[in-house]
Amino acid sequence: MSLNWYAKWMYKWETRLTTRDENRIVRPVEWGFSWVGRFLKLAGIEAEESMSKTEALAVFAKLNQWIAANPEQFYDYERPVDFRLEARFPQLFPTNVRPETLAQDAALRERAENGKLGKAKFLRFTSPEHTPYPENNLVNARWYPAAPKNDSKRPKQAIVILPQWNADAFSHNSLATIFNKFGVSALRLSKPYHDIRRPSELERADYAVSSNIGRTLSACRQAVIDIRCCIDWLESQGYEQFGVLGTSLGSCYAYLASMIDPRIQVNAFNHASTAFGDVVWNGQSTRHVRRAFEDAGFTQEELRQAWAGISPVSFFRRFAQCGLPERKKKTLLVYAQYDLTFPLQYSLEVLRAFEQHGYDFECRVLPCGHYTTGETPYKYMDGWYLGSFVYRAFKSLRAERVS
Repeated sequence: MSLNWYAKWMYKWETRLTTRDENRIVRPVEWGFSWVGRFLKLAGIEAEESMSKTEALAVFAKLNQWIAANPEQFYDYERPVDFRLEARFPQLFPTNVRPETLAQDAALRERAENGKLGKAKFLRFTSPEHTPYPENNLVNARWYPAAPKNDSKRPKQAIVILPQWNADAFSHNSLATIFNKFGVSALRLSKPYHDIRRPSELERADYAVSSNIGRTLSACRQAVIDIRCCIDWLESQGYEQFGVLGTSLGSCYAYLASMIDPRIQVNAFNHASTAFGDVVWNGQSTRHVRRAFEDAGFTQEELRQAWAGISPVSFFRRFAQCGLPERKKKTLLVYAQYDLTFPLQYSLEVLRAFEQHGYDFECRVLPCGHYTTGETPYKYMDGWYLGSFVYRAFKSLRAERVS
């Protein structure tokens, strides 16, 4: 009886958090073939915006089959040549218009204007995935270098951090400072269409996950490539061992990056699911995106196929085979028992798949939901799970290196 009461209370709290923002917009469905035109040509698929729904869905089904079979080509890129560090005052870049958030943003700006806020360093470079939005094309990652150690044998280690969908620019920064205490440097990456990369026409990071099918594919490809470019820069700075931590949408991006890049050996997936389309269809926070597809006559199965090439479920076997010859990737899976955004059934499918494919992984379960993970006391539990795993995983890599 007590557990039933707790579940009802948690679901009510979770629903309240996922429905408090009133600036979610239902946008019309668009095929967005131009966003993936190069890959349609590589796959030998012809497409036109004037196609019928049946014809267009057949195009995306073929394209995603090609992506799943050829991820090396889809996630391939040319290494940027304009890496540089930029110093500027940190800004919040809120994605909601709640009074308390706007007040926080105003206070931060005032501190900067009054000289009470220090500048931070950000890695900037041009994303290899070009989009029509100049803001989005310039990658942004806040740089948290760990203090150097007086040990010539100790390898330099770093992790790339990706917060959740619609995160402001301060989300997950505290994790970076924690990792610094372990001697691990961190790049907190602004995902495509997020914070400083958000086009001026948007209040939220809508274009990262939207009812434009091709653009959503492009946004995922861009995020994966941007992660790999961050690893490129870290390598150029002498770093040798790498990890990635992603939350929610960031977890999907992180998984795909690690699936394709053997350099990434430490993986923390904070909320994970199987199919991109299933989450959009069933998750509370994407109900406005589902509404657009439902209005256009889509089914859940059709949406699942339209985004199969950016779904972790398409690459479970490949991830298991992507580690270095001498070791498996070290992985943490965190999921929430009362999640209404990444429904529990899909997280459990991820868990079973990890077991089936022999991943070297740990699993932790939060007694809360997706959004309530960011609330007290659950955020401290989550931080402990993530922090302790990253500490142990990198320590183990160092030990393997010395031995």
